[in-house]
Amino acid sequence: MTGSAAPGKPDRSLEKALGTQIRAVRRDLDLSIADLASAAGISTGMLSKIENGGISASLGTLQAISGVLQVPLSLLFASFEDRQDCSHVKANAGVTIERRGTKVGHIYQLLGHMLRGDVNVEPYLITLREDAAPYTGFAHSGVEFIYMLEGELTYRHGNASYPMQPGDSLLFDSGTLHGPERMLSETSKYLSIIIYPKS
Repeated sequence: MTGSAAPGKPDRSLEKALGTQIRAVRRDLDLSIADLASAAGISTGMLSKIENGGISASLGTLQAISGVLQVPLSLLFASFEDRQDCSHVKANAGVTIERRGTKVGHIYQLLGHMLRGDVNVEPYLITLREDAAPYTGFAHSGVEFIYMLEGELTYRHGNASYPMQPGDSLLFDSGTLHGPERMLSETSKYLSIIIYPKS
């Protein structure tokens, strides 16, 4: 006999796709492996193996991970399925996150993920509360587009300041220092879309 009934090496394409997707969402949310593992109740080593496609994670573990990432479990399988990338977020269901440099009174809601392609696209709904502290020290790679929805403020980019009212927009190189400089109403709300190349 030249054949064998012994099982061959398992096909890990699903595991690799799941791991790649989990890593992409985790990085989009600026979480470390240790942060995600701790919150999901698994070891750092196990999460590392999952992200590298080395093991088949249980459904319970995947549910715990998707719960921490605040994304549907089905999203973790998205890169394995042959379909167009699409992220649908219902009203008031965006993930509230803390971005580097975020100050008191600045509320960021992430409105979606683009997990494929060569660029990252991060759409945020930003609310500045009554106690929001002006902050013009934001700087990051890529370009940013903001569109004013409610309230009024002065937005600084580099050496220039721009009065922003509902309907106004600003597109700029986000590597230059920028941010809300002066609040002219109790609360303000604007859409911010950040686009930068994947590393």
